[in-house]
Amino acid sequence: MGSSRTSAKARKTLAGHSRRVSLIEWHPTAENLLLSSAYDYKVLLWDVSQVGAVLRCPIRVVLRPIYHRYPSEALLLSVSFNADGSRLVVTSKDRRVRVLDPRTGKILQVSRSKSHRANKVLYVNNFQMLLSTGSSPWNHRQIVLWDPEDLSKPVHEEDLDGSAGVLFPFYDPDTHILYLAGKGDGSVRCYELSAAKPFISFLTDCRSLLPHKGLGVMPKHGLDVGRCEVFRFYRLIAVKDLVEPLSMIVPRKESGIFQEDLYPMTAGNQAAMTAEEWLLGVNRGPVLMSLKPGTANPYPESSADEEVNFMKIQMDPPAVAATLKEVDLPGKAFLHEQLAYQDAKYPQEPGDLVDWQPDDTQIPLWTYPHCQEPAERPPPTTEAELLFEFYRQQNQIRELREELDQKDMKISKLEMQIKKHLPHPISIQHEGRHGTC
Repeated sequence: MGSSRTSAKARKTLAGHSRRVSLIEWHPTAENLLLSSAYDYKVLLWDVSQVGAVLRCPIRVVLRPIYHRYPSEALLLSVSFNADGSRLVVTSKDRRVRVLDPRTGKILQVSRSKSHRANKVLYVNNFQMLLSTGSSPWNHRQIVLWDPEDLSKPVHEEDLDGSAGVLFPFYDPDTHILYLAGKGDGSVRCYELSAAKPFISFLTDCRSLLPHKGLGVMPKHGLDVGRCEVFRFYRLIAVKDLVEPLSMIVPRKESGIFQEDLYPMTAGNQAAMTAEEWLLGVNRGPVLMSLKPGTANPYPESSADEEVNFMKIQMDPPAVAATLKEVDLPGKAFLHEQLAYQDAKYPQEPGDLVDWQPDDTQIPLWTYPHCQEPAERPPPTTEAELLFEFYRQQNQIRELREELDQKDMKISKLEMQIKKHLPHPISIQHEGRHGTC
């Protein structure tokens, strides 16, 4: 059930990023697991069920800057989990599509196509494909389908128009319908996807005179099945700052009757597993429910072979190791493999943490060495702090310039020494502004 009242009070505050947060995405099957990405080039996983109103330590660092380098693949434009949450597909600032392992941050596939610059991407789970929207080298908006196991070349490309707005894709796996809405457009286009050619078939479009700058979606269990409503948008109108509902209704002769073909079993609102299970390598699909009115949805219990007896790990790292030795966990070997990969990827050396300040105000529920991400120095809040940071940066710039000057002098000296030891002089022609010297 959704919220029955308006509330502006935050239940949790996640204070792990030092710059503006750009994306958040809930895990599709694990309970209380949230992924966040920000302009500090960090991608973090949070367990929002941890104790405390303010959480400062994530349970997993998926991506982050290494040695003060800020790779373009870490600044995400779009994220999407697959059906069981074992894979994460992203688009980055370099406009490529990448498939990652969200538990380790390991990049599994990278697109190499030069004919498509991706903006948004999502998983088409029932066809085992990826769908991205973006632009061609000629700035035509495109839809592209990919094989998630091989991103070397697209499966299908289709040009749409020459507009400049970013296309936001929304996919309904129950009806196989793709909805495309462009930022600044006033229309929503509908396509049907299939596993065979032509892959994408145009159905219709819904036009409005008022453009939208953002859209939200109603979950499946909130639709009006009596009216044959299969999708509902909430359009944020750019002109009048209004929120307008837009319902997608399939016309049928008899209204008020539940249509079995329009509403198959769909993903429900209950998690399939806990965050601890997912961290240990357990993968489960979503728990399905029926949208037929009056139908009881008894959520199935986990099978005996998937049940894991978990213990709350205390704050002492040696206690963590002792717990893993004493308890025979099904994913223990998998967990050790993930920890080893993270430690190799992000070596914690003292020299790497010069500009970082650790935060001890909140202790995480799980204490793993690779998850103790120190919080960055907060931005200046007063004029005096701002001036101090300004002069500090000026000093750093001056020191760098002095180092460059010294290197130039060394290079000049080495060139003179090389010329002295050469047996024959070498004439060097230099084309300047007034001719050849």
